Amino acid sequence: MLKATLRSFFAHKGRLLLSALAVVLSVAFVAGSLIFSDTVSRTFDRLFASTSADVTVSPKEGIGERLPRTGVVRTVPASLAKRIDAVEGVRAAHVEASVGSLTVVDADNEPVGPTTGAPTIATNWYVTDRSAVKLTSGRAPAGPGEALLDKDTADNKGVRIGDTLTVLAQPGSFPVKVVGIATFVTTNPGAALVFLDTATAQTELLGRPDRATSIAVDAADGVSDDVLKQRIAAALGDGYEYRTADEQAKSAAARLGGFLDVIKWVMLGFAGVAVLVGIFLIVNTFSMLIAQRTRELGLLRALGADRRQVRRSVLTEALLLGLVGSTVGLAAGIGLAAGLIELMSLFGMNLSATEMVVGVVTPVSAYAVGVAVTFVAAYLPARRAARVSPMAALVDAEVAGVGRPLTVRAIAGSVVGAAGLAALGGCVVSERTATASSLLGLGVVLTLVAMVVAGPLLVRPVIRVLGGAFPRLFGPVGRMSQRNALRNPRRTGATAAALMVGLALVGGLSIASSSMTRSFDERIDRTLGADFVVQNTNFTPFPREITQKVEGVESAGTIVRQRFAPLALTLPDGKRVESTASGYDPQLDEAAHLTYASGDTAAALAPDSIALDRDFAAEHDVRIGSVLPAEFPGGQRTRLTVRALTDRDTSGGPGMEGGVFMGLATLEKYVPGGQEAAVYVNAADGSDPAELRKGLESALDPYPQVQVRDQADYKELVRRQISVMLYLVYALLGLAIMIAVLGVVNTLALSVVERTREIGLLRAIGLSRVQLRRMIRLESVVIAVFGALLGLALGVVWGVALQQVLALEGMAGFAVPWVTMVAVMVGSVVVGLVAAVLPALRASRMDVLTAIAHE
Repeated sequence: MLKATLRSFFAHKGRLLLSALAVVLSVAFVAGSLIFSDTVSRTFDRLFASTSADVTVSPKEGIGERLPRTGVVRTVPASLAKRIDAVEGVRAAHVEASVGSLTVVDADNEPVGPTTGAPTIATNWYVTDRSAVKLTSGRAPAGPGEALLDKDTADNKGVRIGDTLTVLAQPGSFPVKVVGIATFVTTNPGAALVFLDTATAQTELLGRPDRATSIAVDAADGVSDDVLKQRIAAALGDGYEYRTADEQAKSAAARLGGFLDVIKWVMLGFAGVAVLVGIFLIVNTFSMLIAQRTRELGLLRALGADRRQVRRSVLTEALLLGLVGSTVGLAAGIGLAAGLIELMSLFGMNLSATEMVVGVVTPVSAYAVGVAVTFVAAYLPARRAARVSPMAALVDAEVAGVGRPLTVRAIAGSVVGAAGLAALGGCVVSERTATASSLLGLGVVLTLVAMVVAGPLLVRPVIRVLGGAFPRLFGPVGRMSQRNALRNPRRTGATAAALMVGLALVGGLSIASSSMTRSFDERIDRTLGADFVVQNTNFTPFPREITQKVEGVESAGTIVRQRFAPLALTLPDGKRVESTASGYDPQLDEAAHLTYASGDTAAALAPDSIALDRDFAAEHDVRIGSVLPAEFPGGQRTRLTVRALTDRDTSGGPGMEGGVFMGLATLEKYVPGGQEAAVYVNAADGSDPAELRKGLESALDPYPQVQVRDQADYKELVRRQISVMLYLVYALLGLAIMIAVLGVVNTLALSVVERTREIGLLRAIGLSRVQLRRMIRLESVVIAVFGALLGLALGVVWGVALQQVLALEGMAGFAVPWVTMVAVMVGSVVVGLVAAVLPALRASRMDVLTAIAHE
């Protein structure tokens, strides 16, 4: 049996090739994502480990560390360095003054920093054996107005020694002359680095010469980091954060982990789609191969092979296919990881492909995925093969499964489908986001399974309609193509299911994205009352200097400032919630149209008062007049009175982040020195808004990090952000379609082999090669359109349910992207035509007499 299995596998290797490609793609994305993330993690682990001080003393972590930034730089007294110097075991203590929320521009007001999202960091220059850079040309900064720049940034932006740059920091902007270039001796993480002397960094970046962002401590020989940390903590007390080099490296790696997780999960999402669609392809391939080998399997049974041996034979072929596909996929995954590493260099992150990390988990995961997918997908066909009777060797057996009733599928599909629709119905009527999301996930899975199971039941009624015009348009060729698609509903359903998965995904998420876009458009129209909003490009706070420039524009009228601050509220139900408060000037009503369930803007912005979203308030037993204990960064504690409750319809709009807002005076009282997150500007009475925009853009020309936006700009910004999600969806769709095309090609190719004698007879009675190719192309198109129709129908149902979940978050708009839907249907015709090219060509080249004699 083993010899027979191996001979059968190599005899059908061409037919199995397309199925192996699905395995290769699945494994490649799994292996590539693991290798890439492991390589980046290992590289940065070494970077952080080699550059972290033996002990770092920094401000104690407080609330809101991961919430939107306020622009306040957290500092410690610089005098700590002298106190630490006196601790036993300290070799040296260095003041660090480092800020990452700034912009550096050249003489043309063009940003010198990266445009890929990596930060521009200004820090003080001092040299130790753990410095990430070394001075390679020029000299170190020696006083105010001098700076070093890293070599990668200098090369990318064409900056040379002697050039003048402007640093736009929180206390204000100041010019610096480049006096030297520093080169990375470790991995360049993609950031731009500007180095100043320590006194200048403290004064210009922190605004105070007696402050530091941290103190870096070098241990004396023979003193361990843990021991030194304990000694320093004992000397300074518990008012600071103390980390050893290992702890500092782990903290930095954890912050990087979020970025790596995004990449890893996106790639694993591609792998998941490839696995799901590949399963349909492999099931279809093995089902057809077994149907074509009915006599062969029957002969094996007649010669003495029992059912278990036949089943093991088919599963062994699947195992071999999985091993081959996994091996090739692992190699492709290494290539994919290498490509991603090269791609990262375009973003300024200089990783080395020679240091690629292939851990033990990667090959184990690759082979587990590849072998498991093929083994599971081949199990049902293997069971079917085991049921082949020995008598099948004595007759011309029909294709397995053609005439068997679909009763079991009808019952199972109906039950699962009803459960799925009930879950989606529960999602639509649910009033809690968490419950609705859970029901949505359950409903999506169940309806997908139901459609796969019951899909063959829809083949005959739907394809009769889709191909109804074929006989009139293409004559007998059209009639035969339609009947070929109807001949085996199971095969047609399984082939279409591969395409259905991807199109259901794109249909559902396209509706969701269109609905989100409409919701945001409506919300912007409804809530944004200012003529213009001045904001940082990446929504981070900007220096007070920019606000002063806005206030100096002649045609500017009402100006409303917005600031963010993290805070923790202790609610009446006992819960402690960390959120983000927004602070506004008293003229807020002239910048935003707010709808209140209780109270008004004047009450909300009164001293020591706040406004909350009414649904949030109801959930936590908060009422007008409730006094809530509040904690701000730095340990500032107070009690705030709830004076207003906003409607859900407006609480998530511009200026309502977190559902909590208060007067700017209150915010400044507890979080002094913050930066503006946005400035809302109205044209002065009698001034033209177009004139105001021109004046704002002229005044802000030296500050390329900020933009002036009106309602239309805001809408376009939202559309671009939503488009990022759509691009990912379309990429997943492209992958699913690619594998689905392989499935259609495989099905048609095996179908051509299966119908070799039939094709020979048709050619003998006068069917031309052109007609034969047309017949196969029409069959392919009708299968592809059938899959697209099922996918879009399922996607619309998912999209409607998903929009209801979004509505619970205040995004009540609903829109169907009809252009996308039509484009998908047209694209499915193209998919069918492309998939039929090779099978049709092969069929038309058959020798007539050889085909007639084929068994």
